[in-house]
Amino acid sequence: MRRININDEATLCLLCIDAPCSKVCKNGDPARAIRAIRFGNEKLASQWLCQCTEDDLETAEEACIHYDRPIRIREISRTVCCNSVATNNAAPSLAIDFCGIPCENPFFLASSAICTNYEMVARAFEMGWAGVFYKTICLQDIREVSPRFDAVHDCGGHGNFFAFRNMEQLSENPVDVDFDILKRLKQDYPTKVVVASIMGQTEEDWVKLAQMAEAAGCDAVELNYSCPQMRQTGMGSDVGQDPELVTFFTAYVKRSVKIPVIPKMTPNIAHISEPAMGAYFAGADAISAINTIKSVTMGDGSEVNGCQTGSGLSGRAVKPIALRHILAMVKNPMMKNIQYSGIGGIETWRDALEFIQLGCRNVQVCTSVMQYGYRIIDDMILGLQHYMAERGITQVSDLVGELLPKFYLPSDLDRETIVYPMIDRDKCIGCGRCYTSCMDGGHQAINFDTDTRQPRIVGTKCVGCHLCRLVCPTGAIGMTKRIPKKQK
Repeated sequence: MRRININDEATLCLLCIDAPCSKVCKNGDPARAIRAIRFGNEKLASQWLCQCTEDDLETAEEACIHYDRPIRIREISRTVCCNSVATNNAAPSLAIDFCGIPCENPFFLASSAICTNYEMVARAFEMGWAGVFYKTICLQDIREVSPRFDAVHDCGGHGNFFAFRNMEQLSENPVDVDFDILKRLKQDYPTKVVVASIMGQTEEDWVKLAQMAEAAGCDAVELNYSCPQMRQTGMGSDVGQDPELVTFFTAYVKRSVKIPVIPKMTPNIAHISEPAMGAYFAGADAISAINTIKSVTMGDGSEVNGCQTGSGLSGRAVKPIALRHILAMVKNPMMKNIQYSGIGGIETWRDALEFIQLGCRNVQVCTSVMQYGYRIIDDMILGLQHYMAERGITQVSDLVGELLPKFYLPSDLDRETIVYPMIDRDKCIGCGRCYTSCMDGGHQAINFDTDTRQPRIVGTKCVGCHLCRLVCPTGAIGMTKRIPKKQK
């Protein structure tokens, strides 16, 4: 009997609210365990299952409301309880300073639909989020379209999308209402970090909004130079693509307030360092990056009264692009001693860690909250704490930028050695995906025996590209030791 892949099974879970499986389980919390697996804490999931009896698990499985078939809770339990690890009760602190502001952890809500009123942000704070970049405030009248969201799903499915497109602009609240909300949030949650995101059209607009943010008691102000779907010219990414305007507006705001000023960069540009340097030389205290990427989706659900348009793309599909932009700024030798807030495709603590290891002191999350709710903060905190404890790291700041020394120009990479792939016969199920991909998209370096259903790597043809390892659905293909290439 083949063992269940708990990550694949957890992905099928609907992540129900008030989950029926947990309601009927007397001695555990299957829904919480599955959520832990789904968001990168499979090693820690046993704490919610290992006290369950077989009757508990069977009852929980029968209560599952999945539309296709029940999630295999009993098999998940057997796997995670066998692989459980001891947890250290003395979890490391996740506290870190950002622009001189103490933060209880590096996880913030990004300026977006997930933080548009007092009640939403207060609920997020109480669940463990360290701070908020509140939805962007402007002086213009904002009128949104309907529908304004669209998504790109896996294999045409529903619910679990990997890319998200939105046409939403800025806050629709009156300016005074938003700043009153920010003032009350800071008064009621003094240990949380409250950042006002603002957008002006003229220097007077920028200064007025920044001063209103400071008067409301905000910890910092973020300058939104990056929204890709503003209907007014001279706003959003129109500014972020012009280094002179970035410099000009940043300098104006910097002179007008004492709180930290954080320009937000657009990815819709070839060289993000150019506007970023403008912000840096104007005195910016930190940089946020990135906003959404201009895109087009063409499903019926993306039409607005029969019309289509381009707008911003987010979600886990954009994370590699976001990391690329962060790397470009952090490696720029002309920009020293400036801090970064990373944004783009963050769903799990591992995603957040990648931004931190490239140099970010906090991360902002949006799309995954829209999919799964504020509750994902539980696994972000749990996962990062466990990772730090395993490595013996006591403060998040030790992780900031730790992987930067590994990044080189393509021209400087080692081209004299090779790493061959290796097939684990115990994991291989004989599907032949590696053979198909290597034959049609690689170097024809795999043979496949149709009688035994066994692939075999042909060493004389293999170039070590590892396409086969990436397409293998069971993880049966690993890596050997790096060795010198044979001389031609």
